[in-house]
Amino acid sequence: MIFSALLYYLVLLPVSLLPFSVLHVISRIVYVILYDLAGYRKKVVTANLRNSFPELSEEECAVIARKFYRHLCDVLLESQKIFTISKKQLALHIQCTNPEVVNHYFDQGKNVIIAVGHYNSWELMLTGFNTFFKHRAVVIYKPLNNKYFDQKMIDARSKQGTVMLPVNDVKSFFTNPQNEIFAMVFAIDQSPPNPDKSYWMKFLHQDTAVLFGTEYYAKAYNLPVIYSRLKKVKRGYYQLEFVEVTNTPSEKTYGEITEKVTHLLEQDIIAQPEYWLWSHRRWKHKKGEGEGEGEGYVNQ
Repeated sequence: MIFSALLYYLVLLPVSLLPFSVLHVISRIVYVILYDLAGYRKKVVTANLRNSFPELSEEECAVIARKFYRHLCDVLLESQKIFTISKKQLALHIQCTNPEVVNHYFDQGKNVIIAVGHYNSWELMLTGFNTFFKHRAVVIYKPLNNKYFDQKMIDARSKQGTVMLPVNDVKSFFTNPQNEIFAMVFAIDQSPPNPDKSYWMKFLHQDTAVLFGTEYYAKAYNLPVIYSRLKKVKRGYYQLEFVEVTNTPSEKTYGEITEKVTHLLEQDIIAQPEYWLWSHRRWKHKKGEGEGEGEGYVNQ
């Protein structure tokens, strides 16, 4: 507890107060440590890239890997801004081009589901979600083991109006009446904790177990599904675009929604692969371990 508090007040908070330009200078130092010296998850990144892009040479995959690590270090440093960034600063660094895609459902009194991936600076996006549209943003997350930092992360995201919902509370949230019109945010690109509760499909040339929560709750409560696309304009600056996936989820066949949102993310990854989280052990499970229904959450 004391060590966590010291780390927060003496390191994380001061770093969070630095301008983006300074953070990006520090990012290059972190890159040397992470990539050149420590070799952080290099084997995982190399294997993921090789399997996802079998048509590319080793040299081409290595180029993407280096770009990924540079971007990852930027994201790690930019993510520290969530502790102190203001709504005005967020609006400068993430611009939403079409909030009306979400807002017209708010005007109709409808809740929605928003599907996101770990692509570009997702921490900044999630922190600012509640400022981009009229709905109350509710982000599903997996609590940290460190209770002190868990609460600090909740406080940081919540100060912009976003509600943080532990993954184990998702079902009770949906079954209990809510006082506000909400946009439930599901992550779609993590490895499911239980392959028996997942949907299997081809993703980046590989048989992949995919979290099924987006589709499950969309159909169960007839909620429109919207994909959140985050594009990088330049270092520290992003453009958010909402893509409507379906407004008639109950009419879709089994797996149709899951496949569509996952393929939208896949398109983004193929277009600019260095911006996805390649260091994640995405393909832990092999096909045949099971199929079913699971929930999507966002790691803090």
